[in-house]
Amino acid sequence: MDFLIPESLAPKLEAARAFLIDEVIPVEPDMLGSSDFYAVEPKLKELRSKVKSLGLWLPQGPEDVGGLGLSVLEHGLMSEVLGYSPLGHYVFGCQAPDAGNLEILHQYGSKEQKDRWLGPLAAGEIRSCFSMTEPDTPGSNPTELACAAVKDGDDFVINGRKWFTTGADGAAFAIVMAITNPDAPKHGRASQIIVPTDTPGFELVRNIPIMGHAGSGWASHAEIRYDDCRVPQKNLLGGEGAGFLIAQERLGPGRIHHCMRWLGICERAFDLMCQRAVTRKIDGDKPLASKQTIRNWIAESRAEINAARLAVLDAAWRIDRVGFARARVEISLIKFHVADVMMRVVDRAIQTHGALGVTSDTVLSFFYVHERGARIYDGPDEVHKASVARRILRAYEEKA
Repeated sequence: MDFLIPESLAPKLEAARAFLIDEVIPVEPDMLGSSDFYAVEPKLKELRSKVKSLGLWLPQGPEDVGGLGLSVLEHGLMSEVLGYSPLGHYVFGCQAPDAGNLEILHQYGSKEQKDRWLGPLAAGEIRSCFSMTEPDTPGSNPTELACAAVKDGDDFVINGRKWFTTGADGAAFAIVMAITNPDAPKHGRASQIIVPTDTPGFELVRNIPIMGHAGSGWASHAEIRYDDCRVPQKNLLGGEGAGFLIAQERLGPGRIHHCMRWLGICERAFDLMCQRAVTRKIDGDKPLASKQTIRNWIAESRAEINAARLAVLDAAWRIDRVGFARARVEISLIKFHVADVMMRVVDRAIQTHGALGVTSDTVLSFFYVHERGARIYDGPDEVHKASVARRILRAYEEKA
């Protein structure tokens, strides 16, 4: 097992890191204070054009759609770099949920679907959203969906409620998980269907306030109502009943990308904590860094970040070699572990900043508000822990 950065990737990581520091981070205050994505979108378009000119656009995307074609492990390393800024992934064209939707379309889309949606999505000309989680069913169990798509002639008619549909505000289309085969076994009931957002019956009810911040555009999570929303059956992705399988294939690599992004957040919070510790004077000329508690936080954070990174790289390495199904334990482990590490490091950084830490004058409060959900989305920590323990114990039960 070798985690040395490939020679072909190293200059890309360095170029991405330099671009973030020089170009992206200076734009953060324009958005973080107001949470208005549209106010900063023109500047982000300029930055995206620069990224394309540097040859760094769409790092996780296949080469045949203009991406760099990085492996799971390679994009994990890139995702950590980009996670240093809340705008990093968007500027480089690999933001959720578009990155996952691109993968779905590339693998399961028909030629017509690819021509209409995949090309513009890969180019960053449009955005998309993924509509699975529901307010009235457990989000941790996508086999319990209530939203249904019923055949009527050549169409599907979709009815149901969804929420936490990230980036629906301004998206061109949604990929909707809906029950199409209610009498099938539970993992074969749901399908994924493309729904253009200008379809009659698609209603964006609201952008959901996250601890008081509703956001806008890509930086938002919407509640959606599907009310007799009619789309052609040719909008089906992959085949009837394949929705759960596609979702699992999407979530595996996606969790690697999330975890490495969280490590990027950890590094940003760690840097801010250390900078504050050495510059903040608290007792004459003595800096905050002279206090043992602060030193403990710094040492503990460094150890936790390093350990978490190795766990994520190990999971990515296994996916690249043996596939998602045989790396399920490692993927679940990193999901709950890295989310917990991230929140501890961010919290320590805020505490080190004192009152400044809870203001929007630093990026820390943004991370605290918008990343607390990391322990809930893509399966809450408790579900992943139960799943891991069950798989581990199974091997011991077989030997008993």
